[in-house]
Amino acid sequence: MNTIGAENMDVISTDYRIKTVLGRLEMIIDNENERIGKDAMFDLKVSNAHKSRCLYELTMLVRTTDPKELAFNHKQQMHVLKDKLALNARRVEAHLHAVRSVADILKNAARDADGDGTYTQEQFLYSEV
Repeated sequence: MNTIGAENMDVISTDYRIKTVLGRLEMIIDNENERIGKDAMFDLKVSNAHKSRCLYELTMLVRTTDPKELAFNHKQQMHVLKDKLALNARRVEAHLHAVRSVADILKNAARDADGDGTYTQEQFLYSEV
């Protein structure tokens, strides 16, 4: 009877967990890259929380894994994910820039609406000449 040692079972278990987390992370990043800035119902905060959780899990799993035991496919997928994360960072930055721009426009519109031709309180303050 062929038995697998406990150490080998740990490697298999860790390998499966890494595969699972990498797959989940790739799915989250692909979804975020596809929907950010296009889907008004997309919740970036929730997506970011899921992405952060996967990155944390992956960090913990890889930290306890001997690099020689890391499957070649995992290494390849990590390189692909690195590129997808770089694209994701650019898209998130562009989204945040757009949100800031809209907020500035709204702030300026509100300020201009308050300046409807009447005097403001600051204009009535007494100043010494």
